[in-house]
Amino acid sequence: MTAAVTRHAPGKLFVVGEYAVLEPGHPAVLVAVDRHVGVTVSAADGAEVVIESDLSPRGARLRRGAAGLVADADDEPRVLGRLGHVVSAIDVVDGLLAERGRRAPPIRVSVTSRLHRDGTKFGLGSSGAVTVATVTAVAAYYGMELSPDARFRLALLATARRDPRSSGGDLAASVWGGWVAYRAPDRAAVLALARREGVERALRESWPGFSVRRLPPPRGLALEVGWTGEPASTASLTGRLETGQWRGSTAQREFVRRSDACVEAAIRALERGDDDELLHRIRGARRMLADLDGAVRLGIFTPVLTALCDVAEDVGGAAKPSGAGGGDCGIAFLEAAEASRVSRLRERWAAAGVLPLPIHIQPTKGSPA
Repeated sequence: MTAAVTRHAPGKLFVVGEYAVLEPGHPAVLVAVDRHVGVTVSAADGAEVVIESDLSPRGARLRRGAAGLVADADDEPRVLGRLGHVVSAIDVVDGLLAERGRRAPPIRVSVTSRLHRDGTKFGLGSSGAVTVATVTAVAAYYGMELSPDARFRLALLATARRDPRSSGGDLAASVWGGWVAYRAPDRAAVLALARREGVERALRESWPGFSVRRLPPPRGLALEVGWTGEPASTASLTGRLETGQWRGSTAQREFVRRSDACVEAAIRALERGDDDELLHRIRGARRMLADLDGAVRLGIFTPVLTALCDVAEDVGGAAKPSGAGGGDCGIAFLEAAEASRVSRLRERWAAAGVLPLPIHIQPTKGSPA
């Protein structure tokens, strides 16, 4: 019997570039955080696949069918909902194993997460982290140790099967850690490649639009993270951009152009160690998201997120929502040497209903593709 295997993957925060990064080849900057999802894979008895999760106490028992993992009909909506990312991750690794001429054994997959509180997520990329951790742990249990690039690609295939619009930036941060500059591949082309040529071939072929590279952290800035206490659905918010007249419009093209310029300038600021310029670009990113919110009425800026940003500006920092907005987290950058400012920020956040989260950057790992 194969010994149990445990793997962990960190959550993420978007620094700049959210929304525009949904388009293939357009950049964003993300950081990995020191809050993790852990996945343990062990032998299972009585079912082909058993999933246990602290986010879904009932768990799930599944069987392997011709089209992948199958749940009982009355349990399928729940399994494909909250546990869907785990199911998709197992499916894609099973597919790779089958292409290598091996049959997947019965497995028990146990998930624990520090990216939520009492079942309410913080907005730190829990879906991406659980996908990466599951891909990595299941592959290791099957005896397949994967490169960082292969882990990312398998996780992106698993994610795109569920939501082709998801950028995959959370997966890149989770795989490589630290600060990363990321450009999303064309997910439709990637899925078509995997369907046409198989998963193994898709791990080796060039992916249109995709790139990831490491960035240095700011020299003298502290990153502070505040949670609004209001969970938000990234898929719901980004999905609204597909409706109405936004997609393909002049306004969309102008937003993407402005975002690209902001992200590239932020990348140069990080590479030069220019903290003042980075603060300027964070403020610019906030304005762009506010303009997008006004144009499309997505609800990116809740009253609490607005207060989070305003407080940071009042104490001399720069702040913005991180990710899709609508709740979840905001980030602020302040001079690290000014400890009194950081203390004032946290006190005023708490008074405004923002929970300061004790979060640090997850160290880098592996080499970017």
